[in-house]
Amino acid sequence: MVSGGSLEDSIAALKEIYLQPLDKLKADVEKRGGSFVSFANYDYLGLGQDQRIRQAAAHAALTQGVGALASRLVGGSRSIHDTLESEIADFVGVEDAITVVSGYMTNASLLGHLLTRSDLIVMDDLSHNSIMVGAHASPATVVRFEHGNMDALEAVLTAHREDAKRALIVVEGLYSMDGDIPDLPRLLRIRDRFDAWLMVDEAHSIGVLGATGRGIAEHFGVDPNEIDFIIGTLSKSFAGSGGFVAGRKTVIDWLRFTLPAFVFSVGLSPVVAAAVHEGIAILRAEPWRPLRVQENSRFFLEEARARGLNTGPAIGAGVVPVQFASHADCLAAASRLISQGFYVPPIPMLAVSKDKPRIRFFLSAVHTREEICGALDAIQPTDKVSADFKMALDQTTTATGSRMPVQ
Repeated sequence: MVSGGSLEDSIAALKEIYLQPLDKLKADVEKRGGSFVSFANYDYLGLGQDQRIRQAAAHAALTQGVGALASRLVGGSRSIHDTLESEIADFVGVEDAITVVSGYMTNASLLGHLLTRSDLIVMDDLSHNSIMVGAHASPATVVRFEHGNMDALEAVLTAHREDAKRALIVVEGLYSMDGDIPDLPRLLRIRDRFDAWLMVDEAHSIGVLGATGRGIAEHFGVDPNEIDFIIGTLSKSFAGSGGFVAGRKTVIDWLRFTLPAFVFSVGLSPVVAAAVHEGIAILRAEPWRPLRVQENSRFFLEEARARGLNTGPAIGAGVVPVQFASHADCLAAASRLISQGFYVPPIPMLAVSKDKPRIRFFLSAVHTREEICGALDAIQPTDKVSADFKMALDQTTTATGSRMPVQ
């Protein structure tokens, strides 16, 4: 580690853990005769290295080019875009879908676009940064409720709904920092009682929840058409990039001509669209993948708790954090993991409450039980913590003035 009190020294220290090129890390570990396992990637279904997806992407690059070259409204659209959107809608179980080149901007643009000054947005207090940014870009009144607390949501709506023309409730299907889920059936009852809309960000839940990976509606046995706006990403279970909004056809058609992130931004790369389309086809043909994610996640959760580790409210579905009593303990555990070939960067102070430092594990369909147990065995208390790295985290947090949005 580099010692020193400057911001430059702090950033240099952070780069020894974060922003690491995984291909180089893997090559270095294997060169020393070890094995490299990442629990830091969103590749829930294990499709990131699938040759079928690579071949679909390569074929699209050779036949259609790499870029869309324009907004889809004015010349950037390809047949693969329409095909993919129909496939997404059919897979999710709703009428239609629209894709956007950035998953982050899908939330930020939609929330900033939907409502007016006379409206109300009520969102979970642990919502992803993209939701917060989009909500606060909206002219609507924004009120948060305590994470996962449906009584608190009802109290907020009781206090504010009467003053608003329209109201939108925003939650996530699977929370990426805690690995827990909302009570969808009760959310729908609350939505109906207060004459509101419901938006569910399923970035982490599609491919993970439900018997066939179709998300939180399938998990609870609810018709997905009951949800007004289903938001998803193409960068996690489908190992691509970009995002989508799925729902009623009339709404999606309206968004094709009005949503800023669609109208004013380039379309999805044909390479990504073809790769994701292939990924959905693989998932349909290989339904064992979401089941294996669920099995591995439950196994991780059970083994972690058997070792006395604090996994917070995680239910054992794709994302399982291990929380620590102190930043020192968290950093020591992260150091032991990486020294033994497990890449799982710590998340203390950067994107969660300062009193809840953690290491967040993403479980994949292709992780083995041996890899899971090996990583958990590596999390052992030690006093050997890098003072430089702790100082770097402290100084970077102070310099930025806020927590980093790395969900």
